[in-house]
Amino acid sequence: METPPSFDGGGLPLPGQGKLSEKDDKTFGMLAHLLGIFTAFLGPLIIWLIKKDDSPFVNDQGKEALNFQIVMTIGYIISSFLMSLLIGCLTYPAFIIVSIVFGIMGTMKANEGQAYRYPFTIRIIK
Repeated sequence: METPPSFDGGGLPLPGQGKLSEKDDKTFGMLAHLLGIFTAFLGPLIIWLIKKDDSPFVNDQGKEALNFQIVMTIGYIISSFLMSLLIGCLTYPAFIIVSIVFGIMGTMKANEGQAYRYPFTIRIIK
């Protein structure tokens, strides 16, 4: 029986390539995405700052989650100002829904050991 070819990540870091075990990589990568749902950019920032040197996977996923949450925070602020025009009443809930849905998707992918890329995200931190 022939073993299937392994996924090389397409140049993206894979879990288990740094100081952390593969399980810890997945856990911290998952936490970076999950905490963003509840803490905006603070959770991903803390995970990234603490673990970025221990794992290429956590470094990559922490930056990705942090960039996404920074963009979402900017969206929340703009929507708050637009509430006086009533447009913000539509955009603010939309940002919340997008943050939750994409955050869950990122959490699930990181838990599977796959790097996740948020759509429409400006990569502020490279």
